[in-house]
Amino acid sequence: MRNFRGADCDTDHYLVIAEVRERLAMGKPAAQRFDRQGFNLRSLNEPDCREQYQIEITNRFAALENLNDDEDVNRTWENIKDNIQTSAEESLGLHELKQNKSWFDEKCLGFLDQRKRAKMQWIQDPSQSNADILNNVRREVSRYFRKKRRHI
Repeated sequence: MRNFRGADCDTDHYLVIAEVRERLAMGKPAAQRFDRQGFNLRSLNEPDCREQYQIEITNRFAALENLNDDEDVNRTWENIKDNIQTSAEESLGLHELKQNKSWFDEKCLGFLDQRKRAKMQWIQDPSQSNADILNNVRREVSRYFRKKRRHI
């Protein structure tokens, strides 16, 4: 364990770092969840899109009926799964993830520098006036960050 006095965590305590060894096991369902494609299922509420998807599925399964029955079961399942996925991708489209907007800018960096200077001044001279200045600066910075995150 060791402490880092220079790390800025916006607190009057010092950052303590400890090295911990831990073995993590990833469960099978969690590992499979990452490689799935998300389809835009909300478009099924629209009648035109739903009808197009139904036509795509029926056309693809009509083509599958002509296949031989003596094929391997796994191969047949792969064909069915691929047909469903391609028809869903063509008619529904993929679900787009929401992109977060960045709110941290140059003005925020200025506020962080101001808070860091106030903290260093309080560390060098831990008087009540420096503590009050630090608390006021912390309050202003936190208020600004909160407002900035809310408005974006």
